[in-house]
Parts: sequence; structure tokens; C-alpha cells
Amino acid sequence: MSESADIPRNLRAVHARIEMAAREAGRDPSKVTLVAVGKTMPAERIAEAIAAGQRSFGENRVQEAEAKWPALRSGQPGIRLHLIGALQTNKVAKALEIFDVIETLDRPRLAQALAREMERSGLRRECFVQVNTGAEPQKAGVMPDAADAFIRHCIDALNLPVTGLMCIPPVDEEPSLHFAFLREIARRHGLVNLSMGMSADYPIAVAFGATHVRVGTAIFGHRI
Repeated sequence: MSESADIPRNLRAVHARIEMAAREAGRDPSKVTLVAVGKTMPAERIAEAIAAGQRSFGENRVQEAEAKWPALRSGQPGIRLHLIGALQTNKVAKALEIFDVIETLDRPRLAQALAREMERSGLRRECFVQVNTGAEPQKAGVMPDAADAFIRHCIDALNLPVTGLMCIPPVDEEPSLHFAFLREIARRHGLVNLSMGMSADYPIAVAFGATHVRVGTAIFGHRI
């Protein structure tokens, strides 16, 4: 699976599993967006995915995306780039230039920085609030008991374009419990997007309502 020649085949396999999981859950497969995670992958391999028709991608770091994506986007309509890694406040302006979706809004200081820069630049990018559903101290994301208040503050006080939530469940816990929990928080706030599920568990996430699944290894092979 790690050979670049397999990327189109891997994409077809992932799309087929998404379609199967969606249909088994009574969902429309077209409502699930595959975000191909290209972090640490060379531009040449990502270009193969683009050539195979993939249009939504995820990157973890602003600097890496800045180095790779201007050339990758050139002449390629419809590309949407998601920031799925932690965002430092001093990188907010550059992140809004590069990314179409910020999936890792997780603390008041970052929310304020995003609101100020969106107002200054006019670049209003879609935002997802990252919820630390497992309350893991080493992991990013707003803690579950603070999530409701933080979401309302971002939307009501700061006027941020928050459309969804994101989570990364603990590796040693049943992911469906975390997916169901995130879905319930989103329901309370009328948020339509749920970014959840990665290479190991994305079919489960689809069954629990994911609108975006973030898949890297199953498409590109192991990280470089």
C-alpha cells in the first residue's frame, strides 16, 4: 500500500467502504467528504491523488502546507484544504490564506485571534471546534465540560463561521462512544458538520453521522 502507484486504487477502496458504511446506516454517501491527509507526504504523491480526482485534503502544519500547496493547487479547480493540526496564534494570518477549513479551533485565545484576522483580512474560513472527547491531558481540543460554552462564545460573541465539530478519540477506547458524544454536542448547537474517523475507524464514524472522514495511511501508506 505504500507504493505511490497504489494511490488511485487505495482511493477507490476507501470510497467504496464509505459508500457501504453510509448505505448500511441509511445515509446518502454523497454527504460524506473524504479528506485525504497528506501530512509528511511529498507533493508528487499528493499530485497523484489529485490526478485521480481527489479534491479535499488535510494538512497538520501551516509551514508544510505553505511549501507544498500553492503549486499543487495551480490549475486544479475545486481543491479544499483542511487544517487538521494544532494552530498557533502567530500562524493565524498565514493559515487563513492557505486553508479553506480550520478544523482545530479549541481555545479562547485562538478564537479571538481568528475573529480579529478574519475581520481584518476579510477571509472568513469555515471553522470546526475540536472537542477533546476523551479529556486526555496530552491532547488538543476543548474539554467536554467546557465545549457548549465555548461553541456559543465562538458563534454568538465572536461571530466565527463555526459549522461543525471535530474529534480524535483515545486509541484504547471504543470510538463509537466518542462519535455518538460528538454528534450529540453538534445536535444541541445545530451544527451540520462532524469531522471524525481516520484510517482505522472511518466506517464506524460514517455510521455515526460523520460528514468528513480524515484518512491518510489507507490512501498514501505509512507516513514518511
